[in-house]
Amino acid sequence: MDMDPDGGVAEDALARLREICLALPDAYEEAAWVGRRWRVRDKTFAHVVTVVDGRPPAFAKVIGHDGPATVVTFRSAGEELQALCRAGHPFFRAGWGRDVVGMYLDDATDWGEVAELMTESFCVMAPTRLRDRVDRPAE
Repeated sequence: MDMDPDGGVAEDALARLREICLALPDAYEEAAWVGRRWRVRDKTFAHVVTVVDGRPPAFAKVIGHDGPATVVTFRSAGEELQALCRAGHPFFRAGWGRDVVGMYLDDATDWGEVAELMTESFCVMAPTRLRDRVDRPAE
């Protein structure tokens, strides 16, 4: 399997996340302290990393094992945040930031759901002017 040099993320998962996240207005991608992240202005709305052999330790601790596991963390708010935190696998509470949730990415991942979650995460972090440019289902 081809791996991303910035954190061991499988190229297919990275490519799917890249397509989803970079479709959002003014979003950009960069190397994070580990893995890759997508930002709007100076705020991270998505971060993907693969945990292998207990590294990175912050992620291994929060998922409760040494991997291998590819996870994406993102922002959520309100009822959706509460529901995701209670849902169980593939979701987990990240343990940092009051609104950060994580999701395992694997062969069973629903990429339509990932697109919705990344869009909502972007909207949590983006200024109103950019949020207003995003097509979202009515609340």
